[in-house]
Amino acid sequence: MSKIQGLNTLAIGTAQFGFVYGIANQAGQVKPGEAKAILDFARTIDLDTLDTAVAYGDSESRLGACGVEGWKVISKLPALPAGTEGVSEWVRNQVQHSLARLQIKQLDAVLLHRADDALGDSGSLMRTALQELKTCKLTKSIGISIYDPQELECHWDLWRPDIVQAPLSVLDRRMLHSGWLEKLARAGVRIHVRSVFLQGLLLMPAAARPQYFDQWSTLLNRWFAWCEDNDIRPVDAATTFVRSLRQVERFVIGIDSLAQLRDIASASDSIADRCKLPDDLYSNDKGLIEPSRWPKK
Repeated sequence: MSKIQGLNTLAIGTAQFGFVYGIANQAGQVKPGEAKAILDFARTIDLDTLDTAVAYGDSESRLGACGVEGWKVISKLPALPAGTEGVSEWVRNQVQHSLARLQIKQLDAVLLHRADDALGDSGSLMRTALQELKTCKLTKSIGISIYDPQELECHWDLWRPDIVQAPLSVLDRRMLHSGWLEKLARAGVRIHVRSVFLQGLLLMPAAARPQYFDQWSTLLNRWFAWCEDNDIRPVDAATTFVRSLRQVERFVIGIDSLAQLRDIASASDSIADRCKLPDDLYSNDKGLIEPSRWPKK
């Protein structure tokens, strides 16, 4: 198999291990045997990072059953319940339970699924609690998961997370255009990006797209036309775009089958030479680029 050069910048997203996730998901929740096959194959192509979360159903338990010792596992804390007393104890308990489910002793990173939990009345307590996780060696790094780079403005004067996970794709270039991608990199913050395929929308032909996306059909059709004109599969063009950004340490892709991972791993090394996307092929419309705003199935 001819592998993508630098494929090890891929991190396996495991939301699909815990529940049915993504508008393009046709296979449902990943079965235990399939999950094990995905991880076994991933090791053979030098992947080393898994992205999960407490909120991803039984994803952590599934991963623990597969055996993830030796992997760099990133997990995310759920939103801090309103009125929580003993923030430090709550944080430590959440992480210890995650480690127990994963059957490992240390996480590579703990992120806040709701970045605002590091702000506001309990923000100082949360930031201290996260630092304590590092002191106790329950995790190597701490950080936040964001949905819009504007969120970083509120954090930057208060603290420097070790890692920031943010959406970034061909159609969502806010991290790039806002300057935050470069600013984080210059500050030594590790950058992981997700929504590279916009939950599969960037791989979905027009006939299969939900009606909701008709309002952006001109842009989406232009994307597919560009791929066809340049003889590049959308999956390859989308991944090559994010891999070309030197500031990005890992790009997270939700894997729902071994066949899908094999498909991503089969791209030709020569794609990067043909993958200079038009500078104006993007959107700032949150109705399109933020899946949390899409209608539920």
